[in-house]
Amino acid sequence: MMKKAVTSQWKGALVLPMLIAGALTTGSFYAQAAEEQHTPQPPDVRLGPLYHAVQSANLFPDQKTFADAVPKFNPSSILADWQMQKNQRNFDLRRFVDSNFTLPAKGEDYVPPANQSLREHIEGLWPVLTRTTDKINQYDSLLPLPKPYVVPGGRYREFYYWDSYFTMLGLAASGHWDRVQDMVDNFAHELDVYGHIPNGNRSYYLSRSQSPFFSLMVDLLAQHDGDSVYSKYLPQLQKEYKYWMTDAQSVAVGSASKSVVKMKDGTVLNRYWDARDVPRTESYMYDIATAQKVPQRDKAALYRDLRASATSGWDFSSRWFDDPKDLSTIRTTEIVPVDLNALMFHLEKTLAHANKLANKDEESQRYEALAEKRQAAINRYLWNEKGGWYADYDWKRNSVRTQLTAAALYPLFMQAATDDHAAKTADAVEKQLLKAGGLVTTTVHSGQQWDAPNGWAPLQWVAVDGLNHYGKQTLAKEISIRFLDNVQATYDREHKLVEKYVVEGNLGGGGGGEYPLQDGFGWTNGVTLKLMDMYCPKGVTCNNVSDLKKAQ
Repeated sequence: MMKKAVTSQWKGALVLPMLIAGALTTGSFYAQAAEEQHTPQPPDVRLGPLYHAVQSANLFPDQKTFADAVPKFNPSSILADWQMQKNQRNFDLRRFVDSNFTLPAKGEDYVPPANQSLREHIEGLWPVLTRTTDKINQYDSLLPLPKPYVVPGGRYREFYYWDSYFTMLGLAASGHWDRVQDMVDNFAHELDVYGHIPNGNRSYYLSRSQSPFFSLMVDLLAQHDGDSVYSKYLPQLQKEYKYWMTDAQSVAVGSASKSVVKMKDGTVLNRYWDARDVPRTESYMYDIATAQKVPQRDKAALYRDLRASATSGWDFSSRWFDDPKDLSTIRTTEIVPVDLNALMFHLEKTLAHANKLANKDEESQRYEALAEKRQAAINRYLWNEKGGWYADYDWKRNSVRTQLTAAALYPLFMQAATDDHAAKTADAVEKQLLKAGGLVTTTVHSGQQWDAPNGWAPLQWVAVDGLNHYGKQTLAKEISIRFLDNVQATYDREHKLVEKYVVEGNLGGGGGGEYPLQDGFGWTNGVTLKLMDMYCPKGVTCNNVSDLKKAQ
């Protein structure tokens, strides 16, 4: 039903070219970036009206397919040919695309050996999900990286930012510290080349980053290689902070600029942001269809809010909406998110630690002071006193948002919570978010993938690790076992791990959102191994969840 409804909207979009005029004519962010850093333009800018025509024609079930297609010739020449041929009699757009582009190949479905344990299956997947792209076609939207990396799986053929941290937890559990090192080096490379870590290594992701987990990756590597890691990556940690805090000094009180928001008391917090305000390249017609629903709304602002939600990784969730069940009411850029600011607190603490190790005491003290100020702001602005949990803050309306989401556990995860706030949050999470198959993302059933009934592996880990920091081991273990049981049962039935899971009602693979459920899956693999090892007795190898329970 959803696909039919969207398709009809796409057809309607063909008569509204003005909706996407900005995508065809501006590209100002990329023009500037390309001039400064020789940054490649994304396909929707390079191909302009041809990109719009192909996506509008709905030639491919997944909008990402054409975004990832590689031009066989100079894109300017292809565009000129299309302009010349498109009005000719019997012109066939699909044939034109096939003649001028190499479409992404669908990889062979991975068939694991029979009778593998859950652990053996995950261990066997690491090489299957590993890619090397140090050299690429000059017209490819893929961005080169110097070292091998692990992709999530399925339609995700590239390297993703926040996904990778949870994947790296599993690589470390598997003893693949060389690959953990490779992935940290790749992110450091992106910070050196682009000044930030893109959402993924595609040209169309360059206008945004994603939840800043780089400091946690450095922490992870330091567990194996020691404190020298902090000195090695100090320049990149500073670049990460500079990117997120751009305009912090110049932005006016009570307003926002890029990723920073200056509260009325002068405190600077962060929001999710994207430098572009046009339809997402990889979900092009979906965004145009959303814009059609609200003709009265400023399209550029809507597109930026959709993109900013992708920056958060929670694309999409009622967390960002005014109407919990209506995507077109999204207001991501007007919200100060609790997860982002907890992560920024960790980045500030890491910079304080790294500078201290480098004997830069003044800098260390400066970052420590910034962290203390942010921690106080988190516990002031991002605390819902009436509900008794951490929540996002609406900086436009000067009020804390009422919804309880799994993001409430980030201040515990990053140890920014007070003991009292942590205890109250844990109680609320246990009563409202703990379900039969793990932790549900929100309590709202909106049809979006980052809402009920779905639970996601990274949020299980955030919850478990955060609760353990504050003495809530019983609840942490209950979340872990319920989620692991869900993963194991789905694996036993379908012989695969998936991107997200239904955690209430009929348990198993999750749904909702813009695309079908994806197999693989990097962060599920990583969190599953980490949780199994956490609760498996020392000296025992738990290959399945049943082994873990027997060993208790």
